Amino acid sequence: MEIVRNADGTLVVPVSPDRHHDTDDTADASSADDGEATPADPAPTTRLLHAGEGGYDEALAEWDLQQNPNRAPVVSTATGRQEAMTVVHAVATSSDHAVALAVEALDDPEASGEALRHVLVGGVHSVEAFAAEVAEAEGGDPLPAHEATKIIGEVLAELDR
Repeated sequence: MEIVRNADGTLVVPVSPDRHHDTDDTADASSADDGEATPADPAPTTRLLHAGEGGYDEALAEWDLQQNPNRAPVVSTATGRQEAMTVVHAVATSSDHAVALAVEALDDPEASGEALRHVLVGGVHSVEAFAAEVAEAEGGDPLPAHEATKIIGEVLAELDR
């Protein structure tokens, strides 16, 4: 099952069911009349992750990889990172959260996307450092990591359109 990104930025991720080891008592109780155990095969479940929850950054990076599994490993360039900071700041400070307009203003959308993917691959500490770098370069207070991650996901989704 693949990770699904909803329009609000939440992610539906597959969760493997817990494995239960039978004890002698439960194995005896679940045995069929013919003496063979009848294994329970629970269906896979899903979990809804919001930006800021544990595992969200990793799931978002995995979702992004699912969009283009043949993509080469991400590489961040100086110009790509600068544009990535600019687009995240533009979306964060936009009164109407205009992701499409901010993406259209990019000179090198591919390099910006690679830089944002590079941030996600680094996990939550990388996102926090990126948010601080955005604040230093663009002004204002650093975004909370969950907000920065959500904006990064929205920008990547727009870039993939």
